[in-house]
Amino acid sequence: MDSKVVKEEVVKIIKSAEIEKLVIPIPPRIDHADHIMKTALMGWTKLAADHILHPEFVKIAREVFSALVRRIEHVLKSEGVLDSSGKLIESAVVKRARIYDTIFEIIFNLGGVESKWAGYGEEDAENYIRYLVNAFDYWESLEREELGYPVIVESVVELQLNELMKVNKGKSLVATIAQEVSKKLDKSSIVKSYVNAMLSEIKNIFYRKVYEEGMCKFGNDYALGLRFLRHLGFVQVSTNPPLAATAYNDDPELLEKFRKYASEVLIKEHPEWFENPEKYADDIAMEATRFALMDNFYVFRVPFILSKYHDGLVSYQLNPLFAHDAKKSVEDVKVFVSRLERDLAVYDEYLWWGFNVPEKGRADLVVKVSAAYPAAMEIAEKINEMGVGQNITVSFTVSQEVLIAYAALKGMAKAIRKGIIPSQTYDTNMGGRLEDHLREETATQLLLKALEAVDEAKRFSILEKLAKGLGVKEDAWDKVKKQDFKSIASFLCSRRVLGRNLLREPFIDALVELGLYRSREDGLQHLKPLEDALKLSGTFVAQRVYEILFAPWNREKWINHFIKEFGLTREEAEIVLDRIDLLPASKRKPIDTLYTFASRNMTNTEFPDHQLNVVKEVAEKGVKLEDLKESIYQSLPRKYLEILLQLEDFVKAYEASPEVNELLKNVGIDRDYGNRGVSPKDWPSYGPSKKTMDEFSHEYIVFREKVVTLFKRQR
Repeated sequence: MDSKVVKEEVVKIIKSAEIEKLVIPIPPRIDHADHIMKTALMGWTKLAADHILHPEFVKIAREVFSALVRRIEHVLKSEGVLDSSGKLIESAVVKRARIYDTIFEIIFNLGGVESKWAGYGEEDAENYIRYLVNAFDYWESLEREELGYPVIVESVVELQLNELMKVNKGKSLVATIAQEVSKKLDKSSIVKSYVNAMLSEIKNIFYRKVYEEGMCKFGNDYALGLRFLRHLGFVQVSTNPPLAATAYNDDPELLEKFRKYASEVLIKEHPEWFENPEKYADDIAMEATRFALMDNFYVFRVPFILSKYHDGLVSYQLNPLFAHDAKKSVEDVKVFVSRLERDLAVYDEYLWWGFNVPEKGRADLVVKVSAAYPAAMEIAEKINEMGVGQNITVSFTVSQEVLIAYAALKGMAKAIRKGIIPSQTYDTNMGGRLEDHLREETATQLLLKALEAVDEAKRFSILEKLAKGLGVKEDAWDKVKKQDFKSIASFLCSRRVLGRNLLREPFIDALVELGLYRSREDGLQHLKPLEDALKLSGTFVAQRVYEILFAPWNREKWINHFIKEFGLTREEAEIVLDRIDLLPASKRKPIDTLYTFASRNMTNTEFPDHQLNVVKEVAEKGVKLEDLKESIYQSLPRKYLEILLQLEDFVKAYEASPEVNELLKNVGIDRDYGNRGVSPKDWPSYGPSKKTMDEFSHEYIVFREKVVTLFKRQR
């Protein structure tokens, strides 16, 4: 039977519905079912669904779900969505859609790892899912009778899946799952087919299995799609200026929401921003970033509170233009935390209504601190002492990652001495960016060396042929070819042109024509071991940092050091060391994840497309979970390390610096980790640091101008 209403009209009504503002004190609620219903009907459906994720709720879940289903059914049977003329009653459509959205989210929470966080038994969770699906299936039948087809149910499902498909513009694990689920929808049984397909993905995906085995924790290196990933056990999310900008680009509605928020809220709180937006450009950019991340902060309230600040952290990167200024950076953290906790305190009142939660509103925040400057050590120590976690970034070397980690640990030690429970903090290893840099530099040096053997005319001819072979567009080449040969070589060997592979035929052919190798086969024979070594460069550094900080033979020495140096009890020292994880990031290929699993002090953060590549790799190669346990300790081929140790910038990354060795001596660690690592004074000029900071600074300025323009238009 055809539907009496058009789905496009229903979707438009749902999307245009206003979401009520959360206020405190909360308007009266008579019980938990009433609270879930009223919160959902305000438009806060995910918040309403997350209310079930508290240990105190688990004890009364059977009775609350009974009341919730009974009351929903009363609404659905007593309030139709068509008026006497057959037109849609918009308020009724919105009410029904919000009820449906909430129930779907409750079901997915019960099927995800969240149910275990809250304390649900597996059998109980399955029973509650069964009750809710049976009820929902009946509600679908009621809608079929009323409208001829369950168009509101279908619209809600479509909107949920469309949100997932936005992630990385469809090139992601989350989007791929949404596409697969959409193929399995049965129009004759939408609710059951949708729930079954989603729960199958949630329960059987590789990441969920790894998390539940306790083999490793995971983070999302992207601002969208986090709620679904939370169901799989993801407990961290990383962002930076490019990713904040990407969130606004991938979700055009987000920019419009920020514009509206600015015109309704910020104009009252900060009229000076509108009067002189250029002067307050950095404040505006900070608030625009916070706004883009708010849903992530909300999503992670559950793991953050239930784990006592150990999981569920959202990273926010400090203004890269002031990363060298410790005082300014720490002040920015204070401002950001103040604004954030103001909103989270209100959110928590609704989320934890009726429950005993010792501290509401505490920011589930880790601040990204750029390791490109020595100031990072001071910033990390000071903010951790405040009880705010840190996530170092622009970090590629043993020197950066050990020294700044120690600064963070000192800050946590000072905090816990005063009774402040530290938040989780992260020590990022940007192995993929290190690999990119080493490949670019190595390729450039090879090409320049080969060019020395021929005259200028032949140099240009071969470079032009190489540019065409690598797909450089004519207009770009016309600009580049006017530069000196060194600049041209750097351009052609950059990641954006050569890609992430020294073995590309046009590159090898150019080196052969220049006489560096006798033939393509000779070139491959020389370059393949180098390429294979480069692919492991970031993992070699990650292994060394992990060993220094967390290996069993060093761990006890760190514990004793913090007991002696800061007067901590053993329990306090163990808490401090437990609250910092190595965070392998900037992944380029599946082994960057699969070679860095650890059951303690490890969180792998992943780009959305990288997550998809990991899942495919595991499936295609039949990788077994047991083979991945504690893979961070596996021995990588020594021959590749020997190749890498011939590269100056790898040595600077892999070996300890004199400052690191002095620290390790004080801790009592006497293993030889080398002494040629980059010193803090040279962090700003170290190749990968400089490249990354230039990129982040440029992206930040572009993003800042984009959001400042909104304020200029409203003057």
